[in-house]
Amino acid sequence: MPRITVLGAGVCGLAAAMLLARDGHDVTVLERDPAPVPDTLDEALTSWERGGVTQFRQAHYVHPRGREVLDDCLPDVREALAAAGAFQFDVLGAMPPTITDRTPRPGDERFTTITARRPTIEWVLARAAQSEPGVEIRRGVAVEALVARSYDGTPHVTGVRTDAGDELLGDLVVDAGGRRSPLPGLLEAVGARSPLEQAEDSGFIYYTRFFRSRDGKRPEYRAGPLTPMPSFSILTLPGDNDTWSVTLYITAGDRPLKALRHTDKWDTVLAACPRHAHWADAEPLTDVLAMGGVVDRYRRMVVDGEPVATGVVMLGDAWACTNPSLGRGITLGLMHALRLRDFVHHHLEHRVEMAEVWDTVTEVELTPWYRATVAEDHARRAALEADRAGAAPPPPPGGDAGVLARLPRAAIVDADLFRALLSIRSCLALPEEVLARPGLAERVLELSGDAGPAPRLGPDRAQLLALLN
Repeated sequence: MPRITVLGAGVCGLAAAMLLARDGHDVTVLERDPAPVPDTLDEALTSWERGGVTQFRQAHYVHPRGREVLDDCLPDVREALAAAGAFQFDVLGAMPPTITDRTPRPGDERFTTITARRPTIEWVLARAAQSEPGVEIRRGVAVEALVARSYDGTPHVTGVRTDAGDELLGDLVVDAGGRRSPLPGLLEAVGARSPLEQAEDSGFIYYTRFFRSRDGKRPEYRAGPLTPMPSFSILTLPGDNDTWSVTLYITAGDRPLKALRHTDKWDTVLAACPRHAHWADAEPLTDVLAMGGVVDRYRRMVVDGEPVATGVVMLGDAWACTNPSLGRGITLGLMHALRLRDFVHHHLEHRVEMAEVWDTVTEVELTPWYRATVAEDHARRAALEADRAGAAPPPPPGGDAGVLARLPRAAIVDADLFRALLSIRSCLALPEEVLARPGLAERVLELSGDAGPAPRLGPDRAQLLALLN
């Protein structure tokens, strides 16, 4: 039976371990955080220590594409999430009132998802994985070094050595160590070239509060889950057990707006947003939770057409991580884990082919999502910086990028364009796939100028600064 070591017992690592074990592999998961999985969900939500996951207490979301992976490959996990109080969310329910055509379309069921707070998602997966035949999870175990031998100067990883001095040898090492993955340094220590890496600060700071309904009713969407304002953005995400999160995020250089870290200021600003103020009409579960220094980072193990090492692959956030405002991390991790299962099934025995095929699979199917997210980051940051400087907003770009930039405006008056936008937001179709639909670009350009003046969704710059003083 092939032996695989997975580094990291986060959502991505646990999902990969279960998928690989169900495909006939013997999987050992090493997790550096020592805290055991709590016995109850309440303990997971209040006291589970996951120091290795910076964003553990921040807003999280599972897109419909992630729900598809669960339905198709881990249906028991999907059922356990529902039993734990996860929320089944029909994203079409956020359709704005400016769209009068509410006629259902074939395939609308794809826009339904199931989502929860991060501790709930990870607790459910952890309990399922620790009972999964073929999966062993060792917590409080850090990897000190890779075990490798050389083939023509290229290291082939055959296992890992832990901080306790134990060696775990096998057929593949999967790095699911998340944003803080130490793999590049471990590879350098066994003589490998450095993976290709591109990284930049996403340039945003996030201020999040969690709430619980007082009467079992959830707030209605009167604007999109991700709503841009002149000087900041609002992200509203449903959670489990009648909870939800509201995040206000700004550019990192906007010093006056950092007053949003204070709960009273945060409350004041949200109250000034007429389509979002009602999200705070509930029981507060937290004060403001701030997070900054979030990096958009991409790594690639094939450089100049050659793998830097074989016998090891990167998965999920260890491969690429992005600004969390689009909520794609868990979903892309589940998509990546599913492809890993398929890839290992066919290529595990072929050392170089395995590295090259995994690189191709990742580049073709996952990297476009990373590039699209970074492009959207750049555009949003430029708009926020222009507002801060009192300058005119950057003009829409030309070509396909210009159509994408205009799509949200056109989507508020057209039911089919709204679904097209949702298919991108839900990770169901890449932007280039949506743009290739016959007549879509022409329809976007026709309607984006006819949607009327943008409604006032929140304070302008001067009003915002006055609220924060």
